[in-house]
Amino acid sequence: MAERSTAAVDVTANSGEKSLTAKAEKVTADGAKAENKADAHKDTERAENKNAAPEAQSPELHSGHKLARRYRLEECVTRLDGFSSWRAVDEKLRRAVGVHLLPADHPRARPVLAAARSAALLGDPRFVQVLDAVEENDLVYVVHEWLPDATELTAILAARPLEPHDAYQLVSQVSQAMTAAHREGLAHLRLNPGSVLRTETGQYRIRGLAVMAALRGITSENPQRTDTEAIGALLYAALTQRWPYENDAHGLSGLPKGVGLIAPDQVRAGIHRGLSDLTMRALVNDGATASRQEQPCTTPEELAKAVAAMPRIRPPEPSFATPPSYQRTTYQQGAYGQPPRAGRPAAPPTPPPPPPLQSRTGKALKWSVSALLIAALGLGSWQLADTLLKDEHDKDNPPSSQSGHSNTDKKPVIKPLPISGATEFSPLDGPTGKNPQNAVDGDPGTAWITGQFFGWAEFGNRSNRKDGSGIVVDLGSVKNVSDVHVDMYRPGQTTEILAADPSASGNPSTLSDFPQRVSKSEKAGSSMDTKLKKPVRTRYLLIHVTALPPDGTGSGTQTGYRGGIAEIKVKGS
Repeated sequence: MAERSTAAVDVTANSGEKSLTAKAEKVTADGAKAENKADAHKDTERAENKNAAPEAQSPELHSGHKLARRYRLEECVTRLDGFSSWRAVDEKLRRAVGVHLLPADHPRARPVLAAARSAALLGDPRFVQVLDAVEENDLVYVVHEWLPDATELTAILAARPLEPHDAYQLVSQVSQAMTAAHREGLAHLRLNPGSVLRTETGQYRIRGLAVMAALRGITSENPQRTDTEAIGALLYAALTQRWPYENDAHGLSGLPKGVGLIAPDQVRAGIHRGLSDLTMRALVNDGATASRQEQPCTTPEELAKAVAAMPRIRPPEPSFATPPSYQRTTYQQGAYGQPPRAGRPAAPPTPPPPPPLQSRTGKALKWSVSALLIAALGLGSWQLADTLLKDEHDKDNPPSSQSGHSNTDKKPVIKPLPISGATEFSPLDGPTGKNPQNAVDGDPGTAWITGQFFGWAEFGNRSNRKDGSGIVVDLGSVKNVSDVHVDMYRPGQTTEILAADPSASGNPSTLSDFPQRVSKSEKAGSSMDTKLKKPVRTRYLLIHVTALPPDGTGSGTQTGYRGGIAEIKVKGS
């Protein structure tokens, strides 16, 4: 696959940070050691960035300004090299968003628009999504997701290094996500702790794919190697709380000058040896891995495979605090816990209480309790014998076949149902998308993706598209379907689930072949989970998409729409 340089932005999604650090990267064609430099001061950053454009005047905007009568600017979080980044509010959908702004005559305006539109088409949920990319009124702006529940890796590492399990999840998720991006010809080129977010559920999200490098004018002759080394630097910082180069960057101290690049397990004691070795394989280290007979990882895909080949690192066991030892209080200790005062005779010892239940009332109570226990044992024995006799009678007298019911009404076991095949539902105009098998391959990173339609969400509003599109799932035989879970390629698709008649034969291909409704038609989010009160018997399910969400390209009557399905899971008996 031909490699192309794109750019990524370090946009502050949930911190009030007023300035961003920058790293100028230059990767030579022979794979020599890449330069990673960062500085918190903007003037130093511009001097270090060799690809920086001439100083451009940022648009004079202020809090409260509205773009497209929809996006209200709230707070400027970055202003640098003629562009600015803002936290804003989408008043139409009532949600927080991020916005990058630059003049339309800025030398990087066109590359930024192209990068944003390319990133929007990827639609991978592991990346912060580009929602809009527009040029109007002498301005170019890119709108992206804002994740209020996520935390920058910079803030996490400022407090402590990551546990081995968390570091393992970081390098695994980020390398897999960048592998998917490079397959589509997209690179990041500015992966650093400020561009990686961790959500409350422990998932890592990458922001600024393709866009920030375009804003900064950063390119690379070998983008895959650049991104792989950046992932290695992230893992190094996560394990050691140090930046793997001599210069301080991203709030982290660099390595001591003159010692070169040393392995993480030589920086801090107790670091996982496998993760330390993996870090050195990803970084450009002048042959530092040769002594361990391990090949360097030069692409995100090679790094992802190396992570998968490692033994899985389990999360730490929860630790429970030891309860404090029990101590008698002064009140509980009474006179026995205190020495007699001088000049005062000691109190006579208190006689011990009588043994329990030795009085006449106690003896009567004891006999009553014994009688009740004997009666309970007798009743339980009688009920057990009655149950055994009833079971024996049921075995000798099975129910007639005409009754259709069994004496033992056992609920069926709900389990995942295997899917034997998937085909695209496109009854009137040939294929809508491609690779329908990607929707049932067990990998949420792959998807069935529709083509791009302009002007109308209903597949271009063409008459031969009025029946929509989707995926027909074949369960292999008639089953009782109780639960259908669908992961969407992109949120905002109007979707319903239909089922074919259990007596249907052949491959259903029209809407009339699916008379049973499994779920109502609704605009789905990132996933759609349907649990049925009463199972539906069928062999074929239709995940029916009738309207697509905008894909971030075009505007007005030329707005682009695209959707798809990432994964389908069915449960039943």
